[in-house]
Amino acid sequence: MAEPTDGGERPGSVVISVDAMGGDRGPATVVAGIAASADKNPEIRFIVHGPEPELRRLIGRRKGLAERCDIRHAAGVVTMHDKPSQVIRSAQDTSMWSAIESVRAGEATVAVSCGNTGALMALSMLRLRKLPGVNRPAIACLWPSRNPQGFNVVLDCGADIRADAPDLLQYAMMGASYARNGLGVERPRVGLLNVGTEEHKGRGELKLAHELIEGAAADGGFDYVGFVEGGDIMGARVDVIVTDGFTGNIALKTGEGTAKLVGDFLKEAFENSVMSKFAALLAMSSLKRLQKRIDPRRVNGGLFLGLNGTVVKSHGSADETGISAAIKLAFQLARAGFQDRLAARVAQAAPAASASLASDAPTGTAPTGLAS
Repeated sequence: MAEPTDGGERPGSVVISVDAMGGDRGPATVVAGIAASADKNPEIRFIVHGPEPELRRLIGRRKGLAERCDIRHAAGVVTMHDKPSQVIRSAQDTSMWSAIESVRAGEATVAVSCGNTGALMALSMLRLRKLPGVNRPAIACLWPSRNPQGFNVVLDCGADIRADAPDLLQYAMMGASYARNGLGVERPRVGLLNVGTEEHKGRGELKLAHELIEGAAADGGFDYVGFVEGGDIMGARVDVIVTDGFTGNIALKTGEGTAKLVGDFLKEAFENSVMSKFAALLAMSSLKRLQKRIDPRRVNGGLFLGLNGTVVKSHGSADETGISAAIKLAFQLARAGFQDRLAARVAQAAPAASASLASDAPTGTAPTGLAS
C-alpha cells in the first residue's frame, strides 16, 4: 500500500493514477480533465494508463503536461458492458487493471477511473484486498445539502446490496473519516437511515447497528444522532448517512432523477412565454448560482472505502469539469493521509462489534457476520 504523501509544496509530491480509458467521452476528455487539475494544483504528478501512442499525442498537445505525466501502456479497455466476473479473468492488459496496480505497488496514492463500476470494484478488491476487519467495502457519494460544507456523505451507494450490523458500524466509522478528511468536518454527525426516527422502528440489524454506532461514537470522533429518514439526506441534521447498498443506490438514482426532472420543468417554465423568458433573464445570476450549487460535476466521484488503497470512481459520462473534480477529491484525500487514518478507524470498530455480537449470541454459538 502506498504511504501517504507529506503534502509538501514541491511539484509532483502527490501522485495520482488515472485510467484514461473506459469513460463514455474517451481519453481526450480525461486528458483535458488532467490538464485542468494540473493547472490548479502544481503538487500533483500523474501516472496515466492506456494506449501509449494515443496518450502521448493527447498529452503532448497540452503545454507543460508531458513533464507531469508518466504514461503506462495498456492496450485493453474495460467497457461498460463487461461483466465483473469476465473482467477478473481477462483484465491484466487493461488500463483499469494498470491504474489499480500503480496504487498496489506504492507508486501512486489514489487511483481514478471513469470505467465500469462493478468491474472497478471487483478489480480493486482483487488487487488491493480489503482492510483487516472489513467484511464489505462501501461506495461513498457526496450529496448536495444545507450544511455549511455544502454536501453530505452517503454510504453505501451500491458496492453491496446487503449489510449486517457490524458492516453498518464500519460504514459509520469510514464515512466519518471521509467527512473529516474530505470535507473538513471536525466532528461529523452520523445518522442511520431508517423508515422512521423512533428507536422501535426498523429491521433487527438496524436496531443492533443503532446500538453499535452509538457505543462507538465517543472513541470514533463523531456524534451519533440516531435514526434519520430520507428527507435528512440533503438536510442539515447530519453530515454522514449510513445505509445498505441496495437502499443507498436507489436513493442516489432517485435523487439524481428528481433533480433532472425539476431542472427540466424549470427550463420549460421559463421558455413558456415571452414574459417568462424575460423573467429568466432577470433571474439569470441567481439561476447560475443555483446551477453551480447542484451541478453533479462538482461532486463527481464515488469513493471506494474499506480497501488497502484509495480508489475514486468518476461518472462514466463525466466531462472535463467532472474529471477535474474527481482528481481534486483524490488529491485532497491523498494530501490528508486519508488511507492510514481510515485504516485506524476501521480497526477501532472491530473490537466493539465483536464484543456486542458475542454478548447477543446464544450460549454455545459463535457470532456471525464478521470478516475472518
